[in-house]
Amino acid sequence: MASTISPAAAAAALASIATPTTLVGQHQLYTRIRLATPADVPHIHKLIYQMAVFQNETHLFTATESSLATTLFNSPPFQSFTVFILEVSSNPFKNIHSPAFLPIERTVLVDHVAADPEAETFKSGVVNENDDDVTVAGFVLFVPSYTTFAGKPGFHVEDLLVRECYRRKGFGKMLLSAVAEQAVKMGFKRVEWSVLEWNVNAIKFYEEMGAKVLTEWRVCRLTGDALEAYGDANY
Repeated sequence: MASTISPAAAAAALASIATPTTLVGQHQLYTRIRLATPADVPHIHKLIYQMAVFQNETHLFTATESSLATTLFNSPPFQSFTVFILEVSSNPFKNIHSPAFLPIERTVLVDHVAADPEAETFKSGVVNENDDDVTVAGFVLFVPSYTTFAGKPGFHVEDLLVRECYRRKGFGKMLLSAVAEQAVKMGFKRVEWSVLEWNVNAIKFYEEMGAKVLTEWRVCRLTGDALEAYGDANY
């Protein structure tokens, strides 16, 4: 099942969470969305595996850190595979040099600071001095697409994941909205992705963001032996 969202609608959604209201008794959590670098590959690999676990598809998980490192960073950002990393910290972030994409920083209010049992495992690999509490909380991977009817490019979101202890805080909305905001900046026509039919919470979330769930479409996929058969010119 596929979902599409107007880039302008999702960019507006991002703006709606940009300036939280200060409330007594809540905790500030600093967040940053930035471009991934090769140093993030170990975290990306672990996040993809967590997604496979959530989708009950670990039997399909064959990615390695090496395969990710050799395929994800061969082209400039937004021209091929692009990954945004979501980081959280209890302290304000130090500036990082990122000419291709200005990191998006937000301060959000949470009822309590989540206990992160994997904080050490997901400690950010792109930090400055005294930034040792920066933790990778999620990611989104997307690629350019094209809509022939409009004659315009777009983005297809392949994967989006927020780690379990950071869910229900608006971080998934931040990541998806960041992709849509980039699409608007580049004059793209749409952002689209797929959602599992049984994931009713995700479907509701996407619809609330303004996405239209296209129930009349089905995903078609060639993989494994069925794909390899086309390597023989005798088909």
